[in-house]
Amino acid sequence: MKPKYFLVPHVVWMGIFVVAPLFFVLIYAFSTADGNFTLQNFAAMSRLTPFFTRSFSLATISTVLCILIGYPIAYILSREGLRVQRLMIMLIILPMWMNFLLRTYAWMSILENTGLLNSLLSFLGLPTVSIINTPTAVVIGMVYNFLPFMVLPIYSVIVKIDRSLYEAAQDLGANSFAVFRKVVFPMSLPGVLSGVMMVFVPAVSTFVITRLLGGGIVMMLGDLIEMQFYGQTYNPELGSAIALVMMLIIITFMYLVNKFGAGGEKAVGA
Repeated sequence: MKPKYFLVPHVVWMGIFVVAPLFFVLIYAFSTADGNFTLQNFAAMSRLTPFFTRSFSLATISTVLCILIGYPIAYILSREGLRVQRLMIMLIILPMWMNFLLRTYAWMSILENTGLLNSLLSFLGLPTVSIINTPTAVVIGMVYNFLPFMVLPIYSVIVKIDRSLYEAAQDLGANSFAVFRKVVFPMSLPGVLSGVMMVFVPAVSTFVITRLLGGGIVMMLGDLIEMQFYGQTYNPELGSAIALVMMLIIITFMYLVNKFGAGGEKAVGA
């Protein structure tokens, strides 16, 4: 059997579960409830600007926080011994084995007004805080759930950097910070950019986290799309238009990230 025939199941699967749904989304986006062609669904986007702004701003904040937290973890982890690396990787991946909803429910128990966080603050005699059902709670949930997707790509790139490059830079008089700035960070950019895509894309379209930690108050595009298909405001045509516009924005973002990453790799290689 020729190797190309092994691709047939994958092509069929992708055609049924990826291409066909996208085709129906495209049709619905340009249709009225009666099935007639229209652009009215896209004209309605002007009144949805706050949802787009909130979704992309919270996703950007979460992505930046994941970089600020994840990069040091990945860098420190890459410099440890093999046994420590394996143990830490297991601990990073371990929460991902738990159901996504259970992890988010756990944060509800922590951030509720009578939850673990406020109980601890009260025990210490400190003022309590009201975080649940706020954008802060949504960002915390997204950072917690998506942080491994930032740590692992960065770690996988840094750990493969040839140690002789560190020694060569130090032989040329570079201190530890200079080695990091001129060798480690530029060569780790592909991992950072991969992490950015793996965090930003699910963060901008999430609706479970906003539903549980935002309490339906902090609504993002994922919540809005879900409402058009399953809520009282049933309007699959508008929901498809929103999904299509969001998908085009995300594809554009991914293209720019990949283009920047390719340029960065050429600069490092030069």
